[in-house]
Amino acid sequence: MTQTVTFAEFGLSTPLVARLTELQYTHPTPVQAATIPALLQGKDILAGANTGSGKTAAFALPIIQQLIDAKTLSQTKSATKSATKSSTKQNDVSCLVLVPTRELAKQVADSFLSYSSHLNGQLKTLAVFGGVSVNTQMLALRGGADIVVATPGRLLDLVSSNAIKLNRVKHLVLDEADRMLNLGFTDELDQVLNLMPKQKQTLLFSATFPEEVKSLAAGLLTNPIEFQLQNADESTLVQRAITVNRENKTALLAHLIKQHQWRQVLIFASAKNTCNHLAQKLSKRGIKAEVFHGDKAQGARNRVLDGFKNGEIDVLIATDIAARGIDIDKLPVVINFDLPRSPADYMHRIGRSGRAGEIGLAISLLCHDDYHHFTVIEKKNKIRLEREQIAGFEADEQMPLSAQDTKPMAKPEGMGKKKRKQLPPENIAIWSRKPN
Repeated sequence: MTQTVTFAEFGLSTPLVARLTELQYTHPTPVQAATIPALLQGKDILAGANTGSGKTAAFALPIIQQLIDAKTLSQTKSATKSATKSSTKQNDVSCLVLVPTRELAKQVADSFLSYSSHLNGQLKTLAVFGGVSVNTQMLALRGGADIVVATPGRLLDLVSSNAIKLNRVKHLVLDEADRMLNLGFTDELDQVLNLMPKQKQTLLFSATFPEEVKSLAAGLLTNPIEFQLQNADESTLVQRAITVNRENKTALLAHLIKQHQWRQVLIFASAKNTCNHLAQKLSKRGIKAEVFHGDKAQGARNRVLDGFKNGEIDVLIATDIAARGIDIDKLPVVINFDLPRSPADYMHRIGRSGRAGEIGLAISLLCHDDYHHFTVIEKKNKIRLEREQIAGFEADEQMPLSAQDTKPMAKPEGMGKKKRKQLPPENIAIWSRKPN
């Protein structure tokens, strides 16, 4: 499809197109242009596209359209009062979107609500996730819902309480599908799938689809159409890899923030304790930073994230719960203080910057025991970054003796004690391509 294609040409309803015009969605992005027509035809989809490329709208818009069409058809077939009632009676759900984090659940649900805002309340959309009152969510689900965006654990809690039924789901979406098909979610996902009908439209969207995930996905899809639209040559995102001795990593981080006077920077650390300690160390250097991780109550997490998005917080230190799907407009800088365990998570992390065509910068701070793991990250993601040094913070040619003493590694968030041993070293790097 050419760039002259408009949303109206897809056959989207007038209220949907009017809302997209208000949002200044002038033309479909490549992932939207590729997938929306197939989704409107009811096809199963496996779609991989860069973060910030418009994946949420790519599945939300055709689902909204199909749900509207189904309601209209039902009302046309019969003029009786019972026939005009919503199909969501008895706590049924028409569309289920599964996501890995609470923040992403809220964000995706907000997108559905935004796109359907001109539909005069025809569709009921809810987000359900842990960390908040389950009773409130149970009350909201009375009578069912057209669209539910959920984390698997809370969804199963609501199913066990008979607050929601999944036997009439017509559309299933796995957002951040590579994470949802990861071993950490396998048991919960299997339970959810067993509660749904076999005949339904299934959509898998993610920024990354490792081969092992594709094999798992094959069992969920029926005659799927596959779209791989990732573009490693992303000119709006500059990636850099800077080497430094471990004991100087915090000092270098503080130096970079002050030197460039960054007013909005997202820093990724491997564990909750690391986030807390790093915030304290930066505070001693005159840099105020907030932390964002699983030990914070959901209300506190919401306040911190909102404060960072609206510019009240300049520096945010987070675990990988902030790496998936969190959309922050024009976020200029992402820094990997610690490397992620998974090469795929590297792409999700840096994808918080350089979104929707905006220029972004991603920096990885690499100490000696990061070198090997970062090379693995580069190989898996088909990138290669030049190693840089900053004057006054140069890494020694060999690992300093003081850093060779073994010490227990911090446990990444979400890992149980049984999985704690032999974690890969923290690492970081970046693929460097300057914007035009």
